[in-house]
Amino acid sequence: MAKITRALVSVSDKNGLVEFVKTLREFNVEILSTGGTAKLLTEAGIPVVPVSQHTGSPEILDGRVKTLHPKIHGGLLGRRDDPHHQQQMAENHIQPIDMVVVNLYPFEATVARPDCSLEDAIENIDIGGPSMVRSAAKNHHDVTVIVDPADYAAVAGEMRGNGGAVSVATNVRLARKAFVTTAHYDGVIADYLGSLDDGGRRPFSDTVHIGLGKAQDLRYGENPHQQAALYGEFFRGVEQLHGKELSYNNIVDINAALFLMLEFADDADAAVAILKHNTPCGVGTAATVLEAYRRAFSTDPDSPFGGILISNKTWTLDLSREVDEIFTEVLIAPEFAPDALEFLRKKKNRRLMLWHPDAVRRTTREVRGVFGGLLVQDADRAMEDVRTARVVTRRQPTPDEYAGLAFGLKVVKHVKSNAIAFVESHRTLAIGGGATSRVDPVHAARAKAGRVGISLQRSVLASDAFFPFPDGVQEAAKAGATAIVQPGGSVRDDDVIAAANELNLAMVFTGVRHFRH
Repeated sequence: MAKITRALVSVSDKNGLVEFVKTLREFNVEILSTGGTAKLLTEAGIPVVPVSQHTGSPEILDGRVKTLHPKIHGGLLGRRDDPHHQQQMAENHIQPIDMVVVNLYPFEATVARPDCSLEDAIENIDIGGPSMVRSAAKNHHDVTVIVDPADYAAVAGEMRGNGGAVSVATNVRLARKAFVTTAHYDGVIADYLGSLDDGGRRPFSDTVHIGLGKAQDLRYGENPHQQAALYGEFFRGVEQLHGKELSYNNIVDINAALFLMLEFADDADAAVAILKHNTPCGVGTAATVLEAYRRAFSTDPDSPFGGILISNKTWTLDLSREVDEIFTEVLIAPEFAPDALEFLRKKKNRRLMLWHPDAVRRTTREVRGVFGGLLVQDADRAMEDVRTARVVTRRQPTPDEYAGLAFGLKVVKHVKSNAIAFVESHRTLAIGGGATSRVDPVHAARAKAGRVGISLQRSVLASDAFFPFPDGVQEAAKAGATAIVQPGGSVRDDDVIAAANELNLAMVFTGVRHFRH
């Protein structure tokens, strides 16, 4: 146990600080501080020793140098169990500092501002803070380091239970967090400076540092012989209300479901999507979630077994009862009605997840591991308005066809390439994806629709990429499609358009591809 007798407190985030320092004072802890933190504590009636008084050296260089002093770092780094250290500390009049409460200048928030200048960024590079944090964390057997206000309550409680002391186990945990914090901080600075080019900022830096904490270990990875863990803030976008721990594949499927349903998050109608193996197998919209589910389910009655269901509206009891007739891995909604939640919790293995559209919407980059590195790209948040897209055929789409094309584009964007979707204005009819040619998913979708008894007559078709040959358009028309939305851009666009005109199809080009490999 390390008894706390002296603490150095200097923070940018002052939330909860006064209350915590009052706890330190209950044990007669001497408080060293500086700047705005010292002013705050003094105004709260807490006695503070200025750092300059403790060191005998004034703050200099506009405050850039104030804690970079042997009496600070000697007090932090001196080992209490080493007689030679103790002798040197005494000879140099260095008093031990048993606790550091520091969070760093808000560099990340500063450079995120559109109007941030290089001068502002440089002045928000903290030097003394990370130095103190690292010194304290290195000597964590004797020194407690707190970089996160969320840890105040636990440390205060432990001190009250231990007569003002903090356990080595707690110090080890806090030291780990401290080094994670400084590593991330340094990485953000390096990435910012690496993005500068002739006074401007490039979208991708010379380096990328990803500092993510472990969210949880997983039972196994994609297959039972693979080990896996989840890192980062996945659970800011979804929170688990019920059921056994998520698997690797559950998380991949949930992630796909979230971004698909984000396309419908702001719609007035209810939307329900069913996904299996990271791919949508049915999507429907309607006035109620139950009817939306029925429309989604009718696309492919076989695949929902063991699948993932997601809604953009409150999950109701009547929907719960109908879904209960099949085995589902995960149900996701922005809200569950209380009676629905009570009913669904009767099956212990079913996972129930609450999703937060605004949190998911904030994702701006996607990362994928490859041999020896990472691929990083902007997330595909584009969604074109088909009504303003370029009509390339003689026939214009009808209002009903436009509605179907808009719906289909939202869905096909989330199907594995090569991808197509036959749809009506409120539901999918047949989906084809993961093919190695553009015509194959048309054949596959048409065959699946035939097997389950779904007519594709007067459907419309959405494609994630251009048709390189007329055959895909011709096969879609044979299946019953009357209109097509695609990005265009093939060297044979003229041939494809001619085929559409011969078949009296309406076709629009969006100019935007949505490949999903």
